Amino acid sequence: MMEDQEEKGNAENGIGRQKQVKDEYLLQFLDSLDGYLTLLDSLSSTLSQGWLELASARHAMGASRINGALLDLKVHAAATSLKVSEQDVDSMESQPCFTLCKWASSDNGERSSGEEKSLSPQLRHRNNSQLSEKVSTRTGTPLILVDQQRQKSLSVFGVLVSPKLRSAQLSFERALETLVEIANLHTTMLSMFEQVHKELENTNG
Repeated sequence: MMEDQEEKGNAENGIGRQKQVKDEYLLQFLDSLDGYLTLLDSLSSTLSQGWLELASARHAMGASRINGALLDLKVHAAATSLKVSEQDVDSMESQPCFTLCKWASSDNGERSSGEEKSLSPQLRHRNNSQLSEKVSTRTGTPLILVDQQRQKSLSVFGVLVSPKLRSAQLSFERALETLVEIANLHTTMLSMFEQVHKELENTNG
């Protein structure tokens, strides 16, 4: 009699632990899904703002100064690159991790700033100056060097450019960082979905 009660108690505890694990995976999946949708909305707003600022700069400076004919089509070192690596999360299967590497020096081929992972969601609503300061702090690169790289990329449009063009540059820069966030969150969301699916199969089985 005592053995039957003990086995029944162990079975109930096992079921309770399985339900708790399943609920945790489900909560993480819903949280990542909410963050994913929020980032998509943020990306759409940032791109819209960037295109509007670019159009304003084109109107202020003239179509002859902002057009595709001015772009340098020669092969040169990329100022920004994307690194893909594998990482293990909570003892689960490894999943890809996307890292944005910014402001590589085209003069000596060395990177002028460290690797920068996608910014946290809390940074999405900060203004341009706060974002620039945060990037400089994260990478360990002096802010003046970051500004020099940004000015260098805009030099093709002339020495004196519209402030709207600089704002558009920062908007598209934020959009690129948001895309990296979306990519990383998408892999997390898929991983959580697979875990929830496995737990449901184990429960039904």
